[in-house]
Amino acid sequence: METEVKLTSIHAVLAIIAGYLSFLLSTGAISGLGKNEALAVLAGLVILYLAGQISERVFGKEEVGGIKGWFTSGILPFFFIWILVWVLLYNH
Repeated sequence: METEVKLTSIHAVLAIIAGYLSFLLSTGAISGLGKNEALAVLAGLVILYLAGQISERVFGKEEVGGIKGWFTSGILPFFFIWILVWVLLYNH
């Protein structure tokens, strides 16, 4: 169970970063890119993929538990925290 907590923690931290980056991209705060929600979503998905790769390298594929373990301890927390941070910052 300790691996699941660490896996979720990695994804939670990276989800906060992805939410902030998505906020910057979707509001046009980064000059030159304009308001681009599609790029904001793509950035979040790329960060999710990187989080999965980091988790597999740190813990190993067997420790993560395959796609089922990554889905329950990684993808779901990442998705909910990412959307929560993005919406809260966007509506502020």
